[in-house]
Amino acid sequence: MIESTYKHKIKTAAELAELLGDPPRKQKIVMCHGTFDLVHPGHIRHLVYARSKGAKLVVGVTADAHVNKADHRPFVPEDLRALNLAALETVDYVTVDPNATPIENILTIKPDYFVKGYEYQSGGLHPRTAEEKAAVESYGGEVIFTPGDVVYSSSAIIEAGPPDLAVEKLMNLLEGERRTFDDLKNALDAVKGIKVHVIGDTIVDSLTVTSMIGASGKTPTLSVRYEGKRDYVGGAGIVAKHLEAAGADVTFTTVLGKDSLADFVRADIGKSGIHLNGIVDETRPTINKNAIVAGGYRMLKIDTLDNRGISEQITKRVVRAIKETPSDALVFSDFRHGMFNGESIPILTAAIPEGVFKVADSQVASRWGNILDFGGFDLITPNEKEARFSLGDQDTVIRPLGTRLYEEAKCKVLILKLGSRGSMTFREGGGELRTFFGLDSFAEHVIDAVGSGDALLAYATLALKATGDEVVASILGAMAAAAECEMDGNIPVEPEMVLKKIETYERRARFQD
Repeated sequence: MIESTYKHKIKTAAELAELLGDPPRKQKIVMCHGTFDLVHPGHIRHLVYARSKGAKLVVGVTADAHVNKADHRPFVPEDLRALNLAALETVDYVTVDPNATPIENILTIKPDYFVKGYEYQSGGLHPRTAEEKAAVESYGGEVIFTPGDVVYSSSAIIEAGPPDLAVEKLMNLLEGERRTFDDLKNALDAVKGIKVHVIGDTIVDSLTVTSMIGASGKTPTLSVRYEGKRDYVGGAGIVAKHLEAAGADVTFTTVLGKDSLADFVRADIGKSGIHLNGIVDETRPTINKNAIVAGGYRMLKIDTLDNRGISEQITKRVVRAIKETPSDALVFSDFRHGMFNGESIPILTAAIPEGVFKVADSQVASRWGNILDFGGFDLITPNEKEARFSLGDQDTVIRPLGTRLYEEAKCKVLILKLGSRGSMTFREGGGELRTFFGLDSFAEHVIDAVGSGDALLAYATLALKATGDEVVASILGAMAAAAECEMDGNIPVEPEMVLKKIETYERRARFQD
């Protein structure tokens, strides 16, 4: 690969210390340090100036785990940031700094000159800069500040219009984790036949299409002409359909009313080949959410539902289904419309047979769900809003927020859905295994983003169960979510759609059309 021509520049601090030796040296060593999230003209001038002060320039890069300056940052992962800098002719060596400050690397490498931007001395030295200065001077080195100039901001550039780096970030992740596109394709085949039991609230999503006639002259009443209505099985039902479409053997346990919508659900699920265990509760309706559309705009949504917790008798029937349904994986798809509540969740969780792969998704779009109710599961897939809700935290930036949720949930894998920003996966690290990694969205022509999280949940569940590989599962889940975004309506994602996505990004990675 092209990267191999400059990747050799990336070293650890210990390797650089041995390579460069201790001062005094015949050739002066210069060192800079920063995040370098997007390398911009200000960075280039800073690095060129620093290089002019010595024979070799070492650039320290802040590791992802310590970038907390803005939300959804760093935009570019640490390995790719290091490669970007190593590709510059003016840079001789790059080291990714695993520490919160550059102090330890300074004392290990002992540069003759440590170069900072002029803004770090404006208005007096910041305490952290003073610490760096003291470290450099402790062995006889010197801190130099670059001359004043226009200051470019990576954050401002990213927020104004972030560049599309989905291919580069994907390639960086695959290479760093020693995975290939073939691993992704093989996982699509490996998921077939996995027995999955989905438990959750069925929602019938209706779309009532109208055209605008006008408004009343006497009251603020809009008048529309009815043109048709379409019904779709949603909620936990679409999760089951995504799983079945991917090739799983799916059983779906849900609570339905005694009404025509329940008949619609039975017919629709039956056509999908899913084994439906529809428990009838005559005291509540089948959940229906009807969006009234006029001229392409959603004017109003009418919900027909009863959010009471299910009765003790129905809870026992769900428990029996959990215990008696043979399954490799079990998915709790919680929309907080009765099946999951403070009393039922501990009972249902306790009923899960030993050794079954446990997955949970708790949606709080309009209800009071909490993903932390499903502690100790193998996989949870909340979005940012659900994560903040569960932790009561609206301020912390994404990476530390996800780390805290992962620790409190005591789950094995957390995939945090970030909408158009993609996703971030958290797992147990150790050795060379990073504790988190991010993926940009793979959606290119978004038509309808509703249901993309359900597609991610389905494909990530199957891939993680089949391969035990968090990287492959996260990528397949993200690819499935992108495929769902590019369709009108909540339509089950077929493996061929995901394979097409994989092949598209493989061609781009190889600079093919």
